[in-house]
Amino acid sequence: MKDLHFLRNLGFGRTAKEETVEPSEEQPKDHEETSIEPEADAPETVPVIEIPTIVQSELDAKETELQTLNDKYLRLAAEFENYKRRAQRDQSDTVRFANEKLLKDLIPTVDNLERALQCSKEQSDAVGLLQGVELTYKQYLDTLEKCGVTQVSSVGEPFDPAKHQAVGQVESSTIAENCVVDEYQKGYFLQDRILRPAMVTVAKAAANGDAEASQEDDGSEQNKEGE
Repeated sequence: MKDLHFLRNLGFGRTAKEETVEPSEEQPKDHEETSIEPEADAPETVPVIEIPTIVQSELDAKETELQTLNDKYLRLAAEFENYKRRAQRDQSDTVRFANEKLLKDLIPTVDNLERALQCSKEQSDAVGLLQGVELTYKQYLDTLEKCGVTQVSSVGEPFDPAKHQAVGQVESSTIAENCVVDEYQKGYFLQDRILRPAMVTVAKAAANGDAEASQEDDGSEQNKEGE
């Protein structure tokens, strides 16, 4: 009997009913459902994003640079507006006073003309007036030459429509055909550009009868000189 109890204590001889192990209370049962109770409404909070110190310093540096560039742009814009106003004023003054140097050089010519007129009133001799006018004419030509204005040479030269304006033709036995015989109005160059063409008369070939008559006249004059 003692041996039987001993064996049972060791686990031998137990029935299947005795070997069943009842479930532990700590393990949840399959048929039980867990219920989740809703939480109470909590106030919404905005998440605060912390900017690293290095990034913040870079942003501050960029803002400072932007402000500096903006100030520089405003200064340049103001300077450009002032420059435009000065340029417009200078351009207007250039147009208004473009002939200042020429007019200043012409004033002495007027002075000489006044002196010549005064001399003609005080003296009855016309020689002094003639000398004053000749001096004024020479001074006037010198002033024009300083400004690049020169006279066109015409008499005896071949007719050139670029610098001559023909107002008539005359027959001539002494001057070649299509050459300038006389000059009615002088022409002028401005540098290498024609400023005003010269008004001239041009020689044309003489008729046969006129040529023979002129030759006879020349022969008779020579005979008279020989006698």
